[in-house]
Amino acid sequence: MTLLNPLPCEQRSVVVIGAGPSGAIAATLLKRQGHDVLIVERQRFPRFSIGESLLSHCLDFIEEAGMLAAVQAAGFQRKNGAAFACGEQYSAFDFRDKFTRGQDWTFQVQRADFDQLLAEQAQLQGVEIRFEESISAVDFSAARPVLTAQRSDGSQYQLQCDFVLDASGYGRVLPRLLDLEAPSDFPVRQALFSHVEDRISDPAFDREKILITTHPELRDVWFWTIPFSNGRCSVGVVAEATHFQGRPLDLQACLQEFIAQTPSLSGVLSNAVWDTPVQRIDGYSANVKSLHGPGFALLGNAAEFLDPVFSSGVTIAMCSASMAAAVLDRQLRGEPVDWQSEFAAPLMRGVDTFRAYVEGWYDGSLQDVIYHQDGTPQIRQMISSILAGYAWDQRNPYVAEPKRRLRVLAELCARQ
Repeated sequence: MTLLNPLPCEQRSVVVIGAGPSGAIAATLLKRQGHDVLIVERQRFPRFSIGESLLSHCLDFIEEAGMLAAVQAAGFQRKNGAAFACGEQYSAFDFRDKFTRGQDWTFQVQRADFDQLLAEQAQLQGVEIRFEESISAVDFSAARPVLTAQRSDGSQYQLQCDFVLDASGYGRVLPRLLDLEAPSDFPVRQALFSHVEDRISDPAFDREKILITTHPELRDVWFWTIPFSNGRCSVGVVAEATHFQGRPLDLQACLQEFIAQTPSLSGVLSNAVWDTPVQRIDGYSANVKSLHGPGFALLGNAAEFLDPVFSSGVTIAMCSASMAAAVLDRQLRGEPVDWQSEFAAPLMRGVDTFRAYVEGWYDGSLQDVIYHQDGTPQIRQMISSILAGYAWDQRNPYVAEPKRRLRVLAELCARQ
């Protein structure tokens, strides 16, 4: 009997699946500690992605990875806060006026350029990235995991390593291959979005803030407007699937119909040039049974994605990268670690804070707080800290007890 030739097997210390922000930062942090790291990325960069409005806390992780100077020099649109509009109501939060000490500003980025920049910065620090390669199978039954990688030409090889970090984002490689996926408890929502040449002439429009606009009649339908530094902006609408029924099947016509029903936003975008096809994404909220297991941990969207309303996705991804790299560095040095208490539990504290405010946004309680005109300055500073991404600061009462505090605050606002 003739045995089939086994696949060639390469030995590495750490394999990171995905070269997006969490993968690039985790790999770089580990490389800076002297570890052998390989990133396997399915796509060729640059490639389109949404999640373009960064939060201030992102810059802390970018700085930790030694990439801040390059990001600052790239010419991205500066962002100092978030603005909210609903009918005649308008409210703005400035990240320079917040409870938690940290970065006072951040950037709004076209992700194709931003992600490529982070990947290049990782490479400059010695991280090897293999683009257009995917992980098709995994085996965690032995002491050292074995991954089967497939090149763009269809050929395959194996990678044996000490640990795997899954930073594959919406690809969710390990959750799919290891049956870790779990249903999200958020309703199924859809997003339609595009980039436009915005030609915004309204002097009241602040290009240094993301604009989040609520539909004047459908309170759970909202829009993002994210201006870039080149005169373009990202525009999108988010709604449950039922709100798309009876609307144009053409995606651009559908998005424009939503905007036309929202006078404050249609006025801002009245001169926009729609020169890029509208795209759709739905069922994006995701969850997993576990954030880690023997030989692996899940980062960012590969683990859990809540909702785009507060731009928390990239912040959670970068925070998970920083936390996981710190734990894994110690493990690779032979120290005992506990991935549940040192990674999963602390990461989820911030995720659950964001979750409370996402839920509050859709049930209207957070909107009542945001548009309340007589809010206490100190409380606004605490909310501003969360909007800036500092959702892990337990000194902030609205982080330590997010659901209870938000509920009580919303009730107070409703009475006044």
